[in-house]
Amino acid sequence: MWDVMMAAMMLPSLIPTLQRYRQAVNATGGMPLERLTVLVGMGYFFVWTLFGMLVFPLGVTLTAAEMQWPALARIVPMMAGVIVLMAGTLQFTPWKIRHLARCREALRHARMLPAQSSSAWRQGMCLGLHCCLSCTNLTAIQLVIGVMDLRAMVFVTLAITAERVAPASKLVAQAIGVIAMGTGLFLIA
Repeated sequence: MWDVMMAAMMLPSLIPTLQRYRQAVNATGGMPLERLTVLVGMGYFFVWTLFGMLVFPLGVTLTAAEMQWPALARIVPMMAGVIVLMAGTLQFTPWKIRHLARCREALRHARMLPAQSSSAWRQGMCLGLHCCLSCTNLTAIQLVIGVMDLRAMVFVTLAITAERVAPASKLVAQAIGVIAMGTGLFLIA
């Protein structure tokens, strides 16, 4: 479920990066460009799968605790608001801007990358790591609002895509932060 959701959510922002990869690869004397591009995508989604494997036990533990302790279940909606508020606040930090820049700039300034499977896999994993770190707070919003909530999926997908492809990514990230902080305050209230 996680992999299907991540593929649907991340492809809009990954496709431009894969196009830049195709332009940066020296396609002479190596693997076909299509296979290399698939390997980059597989490396990228492999990192997201590992991220999901880390998050899943946390969700299961929290759900089990909510079922055992009614008092905890009553404060979960407020805790969700606090997490959304914190996620919005993170949009303004140098940490977020740095990882967003690394995610956006991946392969942009590459000269010629070798047409090798190991290089393609490494590029995909490196891109996946920076993008996972860049999207951690937005992914947290989706996790607390509802992983399968279509509205949350659409918001997070649009936010991730906009901050990666829009020319003024820092301003877009901050606008998303304002929206998330407002949503967090609303949920707390």
